[in-house]
Amino acid sequence: MKDYILITDNTCDLDDSYYSEHNIPVTVLPYSINDVVYGIDKSMSLPDFYNAMRDKIMPTTMACNPDSYSTTFEKYLCEGKDVIHLAFSSALSSSYGNAILAADELIEKYPDRQIKIIDSLCASCGEGLLLYRAVREMENGATFDELVNFIEDNKMKICHYFTVDDLNHLYRGGRVSKSTAVVGSIINIKPILHVDNEGHLIPVGNSRGRKKSLLTLVDYMEKITADYEGDNDVVMISHGDCEEDAKFVASEIKKRFGTKEVIISYVSQTIGAHAGPGVISIFFMGNHR
Repeated sequence: MKDYILITDNTCDLDDSYYSEHNIPVTVLPYSINDVVYGIDKSMSLPDFYNAMRDKIMPTTMACNPDSYSTTFEKYLCEGKDVIHLAFSSALSSSYGNAILAADELIEKYPDRQIKIIDSLCASCGEGLLLYRAVREMENGATFDELVNFIEDNKMKICHYFTVDDLNHLYRGGRVSKSTAVVGSIINIKPILHVDNEGHLIPVGNSRGRKKSLLTLVDYMEKITADYEGDNDVVMISHGDCEEDAKFVASEIKKRFGTKEVIISYVSQTIGAHAGPGVISIFFMGNHR
C-alpha cells in the first residue's frame, strides 16, 4: 500500500467520477453569486451558473483558505500518510500560498510526515491533464519522490490554448482593455490566449469569427506538437456550456492527429467566472508551452 495521498483543487475541471474512481481528494475554491457562497455546502449546476452569467449576474471567486487545506491535509497525516498537493496556478489564485501556509503549520505538528505543495502553474484541464498523467504514474507504483519529480518535470510541458466568445468577461478580469473589448465585439474578433511559463493568461493572437477561432486552437496544437516526441494519447477540452463546439474541436483533433482519447468537460465556476459562457480550451503535451 502506498504511503502517500495525492490531493488537488477542483480547478482541474475533471468530472467528479474521475476523482472518486482514483481516490483523489479535492479541495474547493468557493464562489459567490448575489452574496450567496457556493462550492462547499451549497452547489449550483454548471448550466445554471453559465445561464446566470448570460443574464448578466456576475459571480465573484475566492481562494481556498488555509483552514480548509489544513483540515484536508491533516485527515491523511493522521492516517500516517504523506501528502502531495497539486495546486491551481499561483499566478491566478492565492490558493497555492494558502496551501503552503497550512503545510508549514502542519509539518511542525507531524514532523515525521512529508507534505509537498506543488504549484502546477496550470489552469482548468491543463491542471487536469497534469493530474491525469500523475495518477497514471502513481497507480503504476511511483514513490512519493518519484511522483513529485514527475510532476515537476512535466508541468511545463502542459500546453493550454483557449478562446472566448465574449471579450467583456476578459475586460472585467483585466485581461484586455475596454477599447479592445468594445471594438473586438463589434467586428467579431475572438482572441486566442494561452497560459505562459509563469501561469498567467496571455493573449497570443486573434481570429475573426467563432468557427475560425476554434480551428485556430487546433492550428496552435499542430504547430506546438510538430517537434514533440512524446505521446498525446490523451488530449483534454474544457468548455463554458458549449458542448457542441467542444465536440467540433475534438473531431478536428482526432482527424488531424489520430488522438486516441479526447476528454471533454466543463470549465469550472472558478475559471468560468472570468472567461464566461462560450469559452473553449484545449490541453495537450509539448516540449514547451
